[in-house]
Amino acid sequence: MTSLWDHMKPAARIPAPVSFEQTGSRVAGVLRIRWDDGVQTEISSRELRLGCPCAACVEEWSGRRTVDASQVPDSIGVTALEPVGNYAVSIVFTDSHSTGIYSWKTLRSLGTVR
Repeated sequence: MTSLWDHMKPAARIPAPVSFEQTGSRVAGVLRIRWDDGVQTEISSRELRLGCPCAACVEEWSGRRTVDASQVPDSIGVTALEPVGNYAVSIVFTDSHSTGIYSWKTLRSLGTVR
């Protein structure tokens, strides 16, 4: 007899960060992430802020971004990174925005492979 579990497809494993390094100045810097699959990505502080997945930055029902890019300065920086379980990181920005929880999948999609 087969069960429901026998018919479920396994989910693809999402790579996890091994290290985070902030390069450049705290203002307008770049976050470099090394992943456990050997890939290294970089994301500017501004790209991180514009990609924030929180409810204040993304409309819940439509998924439409509500952040006005013209209101996010090129000089924005990251002041803190806080782990959220084993799946994400919370980022605090120099504009005091701190409500986004960036999953590993989100960080990987925002980053540029180097």
